[in-house]
Amino acid sequence: MKKGIHPEFQDTVFRCACGAEIATRSSKPEYKLEICSACHPFFTGKQKLVDSAGRVERFMRKYGDKPIATGKKPAKTARKKAETAAKPVRVTKAKPKEKAKEKTKEKAAPAKK
Repeated sequence: MKKGIHPEFQDTVFRCACGAEIATRSSKPEYKLEICSACHPFFTGKQKLVDSAGRVERFMRKYGDKPIATGKKPAKTARKKAETAAKPVRVTKAKPKEKAKEKTKEKAAPAKK
């Protein structure tokens, strides 16, 4: 390695907003973090809202008591059940077996010219 062109490797402290400090080595003497493994919900298993400039309160004021819109229309299950129960059942006539056999024979043997 060439001398004088590489940054100096020194002891470093990573400080999180929650107060946790992690000591390691790096080229900068100090790092400030917003979130670390001690306070991140993925590692802790707890849901914690990180509020930046009152965004969570603003969201809760605006949408807090409203039902969630999914973009779909509500189901009409009770009405459909009543309509299907009121409709008469349509019965189709069965074809005689002889006519069905003739049609299958015609399909199997194409007409000759």
